[in-house]
Amino acid sequence: MILFDVDGVFLSEERCFDASALTVWEMLHHPEYLGLSGEDFTPEPDEETIRRIRREVFVQDRVLDWLKARGINSNWDMVFLTFSCQLLSLLRRLEEIRPGWSRNWLEEPIDAERLKGLGRAARDAGIDFRPSYDAFIPAFSTSRAEKHELLLHLNRLAEDWLDVQKPAFSRNSALWELGRSAFQEWYLGEDLYRRVEGSKPRTPGKPGFLHQEIPLAPKEAIQRTLRRLRDRGIVLGIGTGRPRLETEVPLRSLGLLDAFEPERIVTASEVVRAEESHPARAPLGKPHPFTYVKGYLGLKAPDEACLDADFPLPGAEEVLIVGDSVADLLAARRMGCRFAATLTGLTGEKARAKFEELGADYIVEDVTGLPEAIF
Repeated sequence: MILFDVDGVFLSEERCFDASALTVWEMLHHPEYLGLSGEDFTPEPDEETIRRIRREVFVQDRVLDWLKARGINSNWDMVFLTFSCQLLSLLRRLEEIRPGWSRNWLEEPIDAERLKGLGRAARDAGIDFRPSYDAFIPAFSTSRAEKHELLLHLNRLAEDWLDVQKPAFSRNSALWELGRSAFQEWYLGEDLYRRVEGSKPRTPGKPGFLHQEIPLAPKEAIQRTLRRLRDRGIVLGIGTGRPRLETEVPLRSLGLLDAFEPERIVTASEVVRAEESHPARAPLGKPHPFTYVKGYLGLKAPDEACLDADFPLPGAEEVLIVGDSVADLLAARRMGCRFAATLTGLTGEKARAKFEELGADYIVEDVTGLPEAIF
């Protein structure tokens, strides 16, 4: 059996990263959120504007590289961390002028209305706040936390900067959900967002990036690769951090979806449902192995069986996981499976040294090189 990640393996992550940067930008500057000055928001930025915003928000992608190296594999988490760091910087400025105000503000869940209120308070205090995106890595480098624990470092920053003792930041927070929803607006576009999310977007007019996906090799070459693997009797599955719709639409359009066993296509949609049913076990996204264990056992397997599976999995030596990130490798190692790294992720060839250091079983230039590597 081979279980594949999608982003960085079959599809470029570029558009997802663009959507992440635009989400942070919107939440900082749109009047429906903080409404900071310094940017004129538009739901249909041109490519030059998108490139500029991403360069600024992710500091020439250095922030993305850093987050990936720490095992952060979710665009929703990237949005939450990047935006929240700027939010805390603003609260820190406000605390200097109005002692105690920011601490009290963090006592309640942070939704869009409260962000608007914070923006008004900053303006009333005469603060012309300009985001300092390059402060992100220094702020987080004081922690050795990795993966989802990194999100909780925000509470440490709140304690150090504002003397806030009560944890205000987590993956189950209203602010995390607000960022997820805003990202979905950018990625899905207005029409699809209404259908999928069952609500109207907070900011209408976004065309969406879902139908602009870029394959990481010619689609005909990827199709031949998958056929060759199946002809050898290998069961093919997917374990991705994308929701189901965002997985199926682009793979179907590229003629790839039918190569995978439907029972073994596991997406963020299944992960979210499992987290809702077992909140004490959350978070279950990668590098937690739940996504791949579910693919190994099949969608019909109860979530409990996936959560309580003994490692290494029986027959794990016959399972290969293919991904582009440290999070994928960590999940494979936990399960006792072999791991093949593709060099088509964010850092490209530069990732080779990291995967060699971590002992990846195979390293390939792109997914089409997999058959030669393993046979």
